[in-house]
Amino acid sequence: MSRVLHDIEKRIITSLRKNPAQTPDSLAESAGLSPDQARRGIEWLKLKDLIHVEEKSTAMVCLGKNGLEALRLGMPERRLLDVLRAGSRSLQEIQDELGSAFGPAMGRARKNGWITSLEGKMTFSKAPEHLPGELLIQEIGDKRVRRDSVSDVSALLGRPGYLTESHDSAYTITLSKSGMSAELSGTSGAIDVEAEAPSVYVARTHPLKDVINEVRETFVALGFSEIHGSLSQPSFWNFDALFTPQDHPARELQDTFYLDGVPAPKHATPAQIRRVALSHRRNWRYEWDAKESQRMVLRTHTTCVTIRHLAENNSGEERVFSLGRVFRNEKASYKHLAEFHQIEGVVAGKDATLRDLMGIQREFYRRMGLPKVRFWPTFFPYTEPSLQTMVYNERLKKWVELFGMGIFRPEVTRPLGIHRPVLAWGGGIERIAMLKYSVDDVREFYNNSLGWLRGPRCR
Repeated sequence: MSRVLHDIEKRIITSLRKNPAQTPDSLAESAGLSPDQARRGIEWLKLKDLIHVEEKSTAMVCLGKNGLEALRLGMPERRLLDVLRAGSRSLQEIQDELGSAFGPAMGRARKNGWITSLEGKMTFSKAPEHLPGELLIQEIGDKRVRRDSVSDVSALLGRPGYLTESHDSAYTITLSKSGMSAELSGTSGAIDVEAEAPSVYVARTHPLKDVINEVRETFVALGFSEIHGSLSQPSFWNFDALFTPQDHPARELQDTFYLDGVPAPKHATPAQIRRVALSHRRNWRYEWDAKESQRMVLRTHTTCVTIRHLAENNSGEERVFSLGRVFRNEKASYKHLAEFHQIEGVVAGKDATLRDLMGIQREFYRRMGLPKVRFWPTFFPYTEPSLQTMVYNERLKKWVELFGMGIFRPEVTRPLGIHRPVLAWGGGIERIAMLKYSVDDVREFYNNSLGWLRGPRCR
């Protein structure tokens, strides 16, 4: 029986017979189709095994925030060497000259023996004509280039904020053996009277939405109230209030999405800002920058919502949770997404203990159908003590990690006027959904595969 082909499919096949290997853009132009028509036609023909679609990935690199600064001003160690070539300097003089570049410059220059200390002053010793990574920064410039078109990038990969890697995908479409022999005559309106009648599927909610609703209902049944917050948050609440130092790698552009040119001038009370700044200065021993705390970000967790609620509603006992989307600047993989869902909860009370927190977690997982739970000691920046929840996966026959939890450190709570223990926990909803539906790739929840969505695993 000959296939019934749409006019768009016929035009694509005709174009590929004239030019055997094309990209989606060139195919749209040669077939006289819009980009959307070409995309749909390619998907139709791919499902009919009339074409092959080959993907080729190209590694790309560009300079990050620190790399662009080095392009403009010179690498920190180069600036240090230029200062010392003019004469010996004391450490204080060098620090006044270099500012924030002082630490990285001194560390690398001393490690490589480019400078020496003599009578309390630093003196230029020797240095190569071109420092490691210096030529590479000039090669890349302010462009995004192919990784294989520039020198060895290893000199910059180990330096935070200097280099950003990504991949570009290109697609080539060719005809399959069946596509080469496909019959293009006849009209696209032909009717196959022997075709099977279409199946009818009753609409239902997405499986990930079902898990989100189940998590929400479980915590409400345990006596918690849900709170909400904006998807965009000041860095003050997303990082500073949680005792995350301003030079922490998580605050770099390669990890966090920043909103350019959108400051948050009234993000906290003057007292809160003053006490948080003092906590950072005393404990991290650096000069806290108020402007950095005003930068707006797409929230990287929902903890910023609960800590802000506690700071603004310091009334005693609290049992609240926040559930919603969060954002991380990560490459999509089988276990990571740039946008996902997270649950964050807290219990505040003068008699709250870590044992109480463990009991809450056990009961939550039991109600979610995950009865085998263990707790392992671990480290988190803003809780102490901290535990990692491990849940046994019957299908994989091994323990997998889910929520992290602990008691907020005094450095987090006291600057915000909270003088009682705060139990906190949080984790990704997609991880629970993967366990419940035996999914090994988190991207499956967003692929919109109707065969999987309509299948028995989602009933």
